[in-house]
Amino acid sequence: MNVAVMYSGGKDSNYAVQHAIEKGWSIKYLLSVKPTRTDCYLFHFATVEHTPVQAEALGLKHYLLGCSVADPKAEAAIVEKFVAGKQKSKSEKVDAVILGGTGLQATQIRSLQDALRPYGIEVFAAHSGLDHFDVLKQMIEKGYEIIITQVASEGLPDWLGKRITKENIARLDADSIKFGFHVGGEGGYYDSFVADAPMFGKSIVIKETEKVMEDAYSGHVIIKQLKLADKRILEACH
Repeated sequence: MNVAVMYSGGKDSNYAVQHAIEKGWSIKYLLSVKPTRTDCYLFHFATVEHTPVQAEALGLKHYLLGCSVADPKAEAAIVEKFVAGKQKSKSEKVDAVILGGTGLQATQIRSLQDALRPYGIEVFAAHSGLDHFDVLKQMIEKGYEIIITQVASEGLPDWLGKRITKENIARLDADSIKFGFHVGGEGGYYDSFVADAPMFGKSIVIKETEKVMEDAYSGHVIIKQLKLADKRILEACH
């Protein structure tokens, strides 16, 4: 099957990439959308501008679009126009567009399904129906380096800019229960950036960041400087 992956650069979209690779599907391209505003319904805001670097680490073709609207139908139309154009290309025509996550992002899935159904393109979440905490633990066990880059809930500001690790994942779960946010961030509670994963040919080293808080519970990270590094060099440093 030929697929495209909606790629925010976060943990779930990267796990969708790994899922597609393990299934033996041909990933024709990654598609990222960087909003100019933080209130979009379908797209992540923080750090999406750095997805070209992640795509280089993955060795996959990548496209980065912009978005200045906050309306599910209008946002989906951006994807529809782009994907429909690519369907005219033999080398980039796809059978499905894959999203990350376990299927709780109903507005995103439904909006893109409605937009792409006329073209016979399937839209689904890579790990639909699975327990997201189990999926998150699997990512950490497989060596994903996950950094929380945007938050929108009580109990999450202290996590902004932090990595999810084997040592603190239980605390994230406990905080999600205490404060009522989804442990995997689905529903817009938090977004993330992946600096390393098993399928990355190189790791991403983040050199400089800045935290921006919009209010008491909402904020995001700006990555000011990063670079790709050979994994062997990083392992030698440790």
